[in-house]
Amino acid sequence: MMPELGKYAGVVLSSWGLSIGLIAALLALTLWRGRKIKRALAEAEARAAEARR
Repeated sequence: MMPELGKYAGVVLSSWGLSIGLIAALLALTLWRGRKIKRALAEAEARAAEARR
């Protein structure tokens, strides 16, 4: 069910591919940074708990 894109098929499909790639990269970066921040927060909380003892 692909519409006929004519001479613009390469441009349109590459734009779609690039957009999907950028969204995937942003998702991966967000997940990576989220894990990094969660790990740093856990370490800071552990240090704070140790300092209270």
